[in-house]
Amino acid sequence: MAIEKLTEDRDTRSGFGAGLQELGQENKDVVALCADLTGSLKMDAFEKENPDRFFQVGIAEANMISIAAGMTVGGKIPFTGTFANFSTGRVYDQIRQCVAYSGKNVKICASHAGLTLGEDGATHQILEDIGMMKMLPHMTVINPCDYNQTKAATKAIADLDGPVYLRFGRPKVPNFTPENQKFEIGKAWKIADGADVSIFATGHLVWKAIEAQAILAEKGVNAEIINIHTIKPLDVDAILASVNKTGCAVTAEEHQKNGGLGDSVAQTLALNNPAPIEMVAVNDSFGESGTPEELLEKYGLNTESIVEAALKAIARK
Repeated sequence: MAIEKLTEDRDTRSGFGAGLQELGQENKDVVALCADLTGSLKMDAFEKENPDRFFQVGIAEANMISIAAGMTVGGKIPFTGTFANFSTGRVYDQIRQCVAYSGKNVKICASHAGLTLGEDGATHQILEDIGMMKMLPHMTVINPCDYNQTKAATKAIADLDGPVYLRFGRPKVPNFTPENQKFEIGKAWKIADGADVSIFATGHLVWKAIEAQAILAEKGVNAEIINIHTIKPLDVDAILASVNKTGCAVTAEEHQKNGGLGDSVAQTLALNNPAPIEMVAVNDSFGESGTPEELLEKYGLNTESIVEAALKAIARK
């Protein structure tokens, strides 16, 4: 099955901004807080339309999380916004104690995640955030793949009662999921059927997996592609159903191998149906400055790396 782009490439942070704007119009309990990065997080439209529900806290991310937790006591649904590094690493204590521990209804929305932050370099390219957040009890972790899916996810998490970590990015990427899709938290999306290998991808690497599928098809390999947009709760049934059919798996993510999607899928298989698995992810390393595509190639997160991993997994069956 050929997957085609629906529109021009678009950045996922703009999908978040569009979803937040619509939420502002539809749900008066939704409030937004930002740590001095309103333009970068595309929160401008919400701020303009809802100045009484937008709070600019400045470069005080820990304070932002604590304020958001307090707002939930009054029935508000706070969406916090800053870069992924500042959304997690800088404020982990506040998230753990003020949000996750008590199950507060805070939506932690994190842009500029992973290597594709590019030229800003290693200090800003957090690659551990999914692991940090998925290990917290009560926390839902979502990593959508394109503009449309990020917009849909942003709106969907407003209806979920509990803390959420929503991860997205800065670079423009192919926009290929349906415009008016129903986003189901915890429900994987099978993009293409296959019989030889299961490729579980998340975030920006979903499109890379689709590109890899076409190359594998030319080699006579029938790959199944599944978009794992929700890393926690993980769609265990979808993973097992796929690997029961194909007999091997590949995971692809813009994150460290340790603690990411690959770990979650490997644990699922080890507990239920051991099978060969290969992981396309950053291998215990910090990033560096460079263009997004240069970094994805250097750190082995490109289309060719997924093809190689698929062939290796198949050879291990």
